[in-house]
Amino acid sequence: MYSPGVTDEFTIRTRRAARESRIRIEPGGLARAGEFARRLSGARRVAVVGDAAVARRYAPTLLRSLSRAGFECERIDVPQGERAKQPAHLVRLWSRFAAAGLGRADLVVAVGGGVTGDLAGFAAATWMRGVDWIGVPTTLLAQVDSSIGGKTAIDLPAGKNLAGAYHPPVGVLVDPETLRTLPDRQRRAGLAEVVKTGMAVDAALFAWLEREAGSVAAGETGALAVAIARSLKAKARIVQRDERDSGPRTALNFGHTLGHALEAARSYRGPLHGEAVAVGMRTAAALPECARAPGRAPRPLPAAAPHAPHARRPTLRVHGARQESGRARRALGVDPSGGPC
Repeated sequence: MYSPGVTDEFTIRTRRAARESRIRIEPGGLARAGEFARRLSGARRVAVVGDAAVARRYAPTLLRSLSRAGFECERIDVPQGERAKQPAHLVRLWSRFAAAGLGRADLVVAVGGGVTGDLAGFAAATWMRGVDWIGVPTTLLAQVDSSIGGKTAIDLPAGKNLAGAYHPPVGVLVDPETLRTLPDRQRRAGLAEVVKTGMAVDAALFAWLEREAGSVAAGETGALAVAIARSLKAKARIVQRDERDSGPRTALNFGHTLGHALEAARSYRGPLHGEAVAVGMRTAAALPECARAPGRAPRPLPAAAPHAPHARRPTLRVHGARQESGRARRALGVDPSGGPC
């Protein structure tokens, strides 16, 4: 069982990217982010990227800590939500990096949710052919999943995450205390990714979730810290075996094919990412039942997905990073007759 105040730290090593990512889970760690960053980087300048709401809450503490560690800091705010992952905002980041004099030996710090990490990480990957970056995820979804693995991207009109790079952060600092202000809906959405990891690659984690469901769902800090640590370590084991999402790592896409389609059907203004993934997992899990009874009537999407209009469900398609060689990966749960099984 987790004890408050206990810090956990481990390293992810990726051969192909020839990089190490240091992962630190520390309650109250935001106030010591500068020490963590200084251990990992000799940079002089730091660009701190976060959406305006997150920046108002956490940037002052983060900037003070970085300044105490000897960094010259430039705060850059980006829009909230998926709309931040547009090419125009990437170009704006590049312009701000240039104005701040950010050099090849300097550092980008992304503070906030998965969208901020995607955008800031891709900006770091492409600025001066690649500069180091550190993630400081403040949502459960980002803390348990998107903060590690090196996937960075922006969206294009043709699809989600189509322009991106594998550029692992040199460090990830997870402070579970940032979740105290997270709305219940956001926390539940993040837990969907924990369930996904357990179902896809870590049966022991899934069994633990079943035992501790009450405390995890209630948002108890100790239980969430355990969930974060176990999820990150499970994903780390997979990422080290499959850096480029071409083998075992594809299991971590469980629920995402239909989930991304549901998000796209509402122009990313409907279900949260974790909510859409939860529906995707439930539907994908029903596929074996469909295979056993091919003549049965298609089942409707779960009631938990009210955000996708019924008239659009038959045409839900994926055109994004889940597609390979012109073929969408088979995890949809949508049959040729137009209804999900």
